[in-house]
Amino acid sequence: MSEQRERPEPEPIRFYGTTWVDHSGGYHLRRIALALGALLLAAAGAWVLRLVYEGTALARTGGVVSTLLVVAFALCSSMAFSRTLTDYTRGPDEARGPADPSMRPIKVIGFLGVLLAYALRSLVEAPGEKPRRAAYDRAVERYERRDAARAARRGNPAARRGARPRSGRNR
Repeated sequence: MSEQRERPEPEPIRFYGTTWVDHSGGYHLRRIALALGALLLAAAGAWVLRLVYEGTALARTGGVVSTLLVVAFALCSSMAFSRTLTDYTRGPDEARGPADPSMRPIKVIGFLGVLLAYALRSLVEAPGEKPRRAAYDRAVERYERRDAARAARRGNPAARRGARPRSGRNR
């Protein structure tokens, strides 16, 4: 019995499912809504950071602590922004994966950068669509090549060769 392989299934993306494959099911509307939602969350996060800064000013911790706080959030946000944006465009099999544990604290502290990168990428395509599309297209291409090779091998091999006897052994 030959094992019939099924066509590869696309990997779903959070909030998009598999609509990223053919851009159906409100894909474009969802992209715009998620970009706006990420921008609203970033604005709310900036407001919370402002409250934190004002709290340190009220506590009279000194100019050095306030400056370090601002610099830390700015650096972490910029690093998280650049890393998140590149993670959405490159495949997980490259040097450092999106689940790099050393970047987790930076992304938590620099959550504004993560949200802004998500919003920016959502304006172009679903975040993470590019590497998933490349992997899915490679899997479909491999499947179609195997399926074509399998179709060429079906049937009686002797009938394809004109039913001539095999040379070599005599039976």
